[in-house]
Amino acid sequence: QVQLVESGGGLVQAGGSLRLSCAASGRTFTFSSYNMGWFRQAPGKEREFVAAISWSGARTDYTDSVKGRFTISRDNAKNTVNLQMNSLKPEDTAVYYCAADLRSPRYTLRYTVGAYEYWGQGTQVTVSS
Repeated sequence: QVQLVESGGGLVQAGGSLRLSCAASGRTFTFSSYNMGWFRQAPGKEREFVAAISWSGARTDYTDSVKGRFTISRDNAKNTVNLQMNSLKPEDTAVYYCAADLRSPRYTLRYTVGAYEYWGQGTQVTVSS
């Protein structure tokens, strides 16, 4: 079993920054072996891909709307994955979820909800205009 706990959400003005963190744990879960992702879900919308990072951190990818503003990173020594969000816009308002992909090949990043097996409870990010 894998537990993912997000933190760092909050209310920020447009143009501001937030840093989300996700702490991973599990008795038999080797965090450094798996790719991780961040997704978000706005009210009335489907959950959507935001960013993904490979097991080593060597590969990252982002949805087009956040490229150049968001940065995903990980610390395998601390079992954490982070999402630095800069130049936030009102349309970034959503619940943000951390997810773990335990099935895909280690150098293959995934972009769909169904590719990820474990999810955190989410953290709310609200950007005011």
